[in-house]
Amino acid sequence: MDRLIASLAQIFVLCRKEILALVKDPANRVILVGPALIQSLLFGYAATFDLKNVPYAVLDQSHSAASAEFLTRLDGTGIFKRQATLTNSLQIAEVIDDGRVLMAVSIPSDFATRLAKGGQAPVQVILDGRNSTTAGAAAGYVNAVATAFNAKRAGAPPITVVRRAWFNPNLDSRWQILPAMIATLSMLQTLLLAALSVAREREQGTFDQLLVTPLTPLQILTGKAIPAVLVGVMQSTLVLLIARLWFEVPMNGSLWLLYLGLFGFTGASVGIGMSISALALNMQQAMLYTFMLLMPLTLLSGLVTPIRNMPEVLQILTYANPLRFGVDLVRRVYLEGAGLFDIAFDFVPMLVVASVTMPLAAWLFRNRLA
Repeated sequence: MDRLIASLAQIFVLCRKEILALVKDPANRVILVGPALIQSLLFGYAATFDLKNVPYAVLDQSHSAASAEFLTRLDGTGIFKRQATLTNSLQIAEVIDDGRVLMAVSIPSDFATRLAKGGQAPVQVILDGRNSTTAGAAAGYVNAVATAFNAKRAGAPPITVVRRAWFNPNLDSRWQILPAMIATLSMLQTLLLAALSVAREREQGTFDQLLVTPLTPLQILTGKAIPAVLVGVMQSTLVLLIARLWFEVPMNGSLWLLYLGLFGFTGASVGIGMSISALALNMQQAMLYTFMLLMPLTLLSGLVTPIRNMPEVLQILTYANPLRFGVDLVRRVYLEGAGLFDIAFDFVPMLVVASVTMPLAAWLFRNRLA
């Protein structure tokens, strides 16, 4: 018992030393808070899939009341902003090529005549396909305007579809992105911090001093992992506060369950970072290995594209990615209000990753560094 208490006291002293090393350096204090704050605001404002501003040009060859009504409906959405009124079809290529507009709407001269006869009156929509996602969304909005235009002229349709979205009633992409950032931004910082912990001391010449102390490799690993976990949870808290208080994304789930999941997720992330730190011979290698991992981990997390849309081989690989389950856990608890039973499976891969990477890091400490 006395030996256990003494061992815990030694780990506590090493943790204190690591935290003081982080906090006392003014540059470190900025790094701990600044990137998470800036990136949260950037993702909240800039990284959105919602279409709110579509500049477009009009070529109205009909000049009729019907074409004016259609264009009024288009302008009335608040999404489409008319930037140019064209006089001939040759101008369409010019305004799209130079990026002034995302799309051009061309109304033929016989538009009103065809409508009056009860026939089809096609409207040509030319889109800038260089941004296929935005172009596809814009085309969908134009179709919705055309459907509403047809319904009014033909009378009320016999069947109407009322759409209702659970957990995100307005389909605001900010609600999708910001909860996921609670895990993602934490991992970016935690992985780098853990990966640099030993490599930095090796370059500064202080790691040799640790090796001659009574501390075992396992104690060194634990003493360096705990501060990294605390920093990761602190950064998650910062992003959570920004999402909840600044962007006012409502939280439906349990706060304690969210933090339980964050501790498990951060532990798995730190395990990966500590393995990199023990493997790398210097800070340059540690940073290189970290950045090599960050992009694949982010792409395979389901942050932007659903896992089910990926090839089957990549779907299998995502089971080794703790960020996949961290993002799923945070989104479900934050937006859905999921309980422990609902997200229990998310803990399993994260605990497996932590149980593999932590012993691996300890083995590397003992056999590669000591």
